[in-house]
Amino acid sequence: MDFRLDGRLALVTGSTRGLGLAIARAMAEQGARVLINSRTAAECEAVVETLSAAGHAVAALPFDAADGQSRQAALASLEGGAESIDILVNNAGIIHRAPLADFAEEKWRNVLDVNLTAPFLLAQLVAPGMVRRGWGRIINISSILGQIGRATVPAYVSSKHGLIGLTKTLAIELGPHGVTVNAINPGYFATEFNAPLIADPEFDAMVKGRTPLGRWGDPVELAGAAVFLASDAGGYVNGAALTVDGGMTAAL
Repeated sequence: MDFRLDGRLALVTGSTRGLGLAIARAMAEQGARVLINSRTAAECEAVVETLSAAGHAVAALPFDAADGQSRQAALASLEGGAESIDILVNNAGIIHRAPLADFAEEKWRNVLDVNLTAPFLLAQLVAPGMVRRGWGRIINISSILGQIGRATVPAYVSSKHGLIGLTKTLAIELGPHGVTVNAINPGYFATEFNAPLIADPEFDAMVKGRTPLGRWGDPVELAGAAVFLASDAGGYVNGAALTVDGGMTAAL
């Protein structure tokens, strides 16, 4: 089985830290040229400098995934030139926590814009090139909260459920053209994104107590799943939602 990604160009959104950075690094280690993304150019350049020093082929592509003008300008600079994206990893995401009575409409729309609408529109931008070449990979980073619910995060849960639905419908449409579309459902990983939860003794104990492996995940433990789905080894996996959660949802 071939897990190598030589000759492939990968875009990983939200890849300057956490799960996105782990995925970007792993794909670069497997030979892909990886575009590092966040809203801040300086953050992208810092990661590019670090990964380049390790011998990896990376470049910065800063843009706000939820900003249409920024998104389209960044992708047009590639798709209209000599390079085209072979692998798209929709990883950028945000969360807002509040009880239903206090959950502002603006926050609801913002979470859905970043977590669900942006992946749809990015797929819409890169899929035509993938279809023309007869090969492509779109990987949407959902969550175990795309399978279950949790109080005070209604927008996040809704967006992640929706992302799994989007994955399935795009897999059906694009599969005949050699483009696979899959999702990964991470459980609780020790990232900056989850820092407030890790710092909460009660929540930390809940995660460890309900996860059969008894701990938070390390971001590198998610990267292998992304490499598999992006590689030829995962070429017959399409429309799947692969759960990587230490067994938490199996125990529910």
